[in-house]
Amino acid sequence: MKTNLITREGFDKLKNELDFLWYQERPEVTKKVTWAASLGDRSENADYQYNKKRLREIDRRVRFLRKRLEVLQVVDYSPQQDGKVFFGAFVEIENEAGDSKAFRIVGPDEIYGRNDYISIDSPMARAMLKKEVDEEFEVNTPQGRKLWFVNSIRYQ
Repeated sequence: MKTNLITREGFDKLKNELDFLWYQERPEVTKKVTWAASLGDRSENADYQYNKKRLREIDRRVRFLRKRLEVLQVVDYSPQQDGKVFFGAFVEIENEAGDSKAFRIVGPDEIYGRNDYISIDSPMARAMLKKEVDEEFEVNTPQGRKLWFVNSIRYQ
């Protein structure tokens, strides 16, 4: 099940996408559909068919975003989080072999298209919650349990 948490930046990004689709892109596509429909035979009109399909895609995404934005809970930074790994933290970790990774723990709606973000729902993020710098934690992987160390934590 998806967690309904999101950072302020992630919420603003989804809200901006919704506003763009609803107030800018949808009216433009609607005009194109109206124009293409006025040309006559719709069955062989590529402009009409393509833009009608695009209109359905926009409407589907708008419905999803409206429903999702209603249930999301924005988690803002709190000074009480300093020193420990919580939602929204930028974390750098290292394994026993010396391989290091750096990422931010965010909500599941924010990870797409980003290699430096991981979901709060991931096993890695769950394992490191409430850990401090220089603490170790184990993560269950398909290859077995892996040991990691927290090198740094920051929130801004």
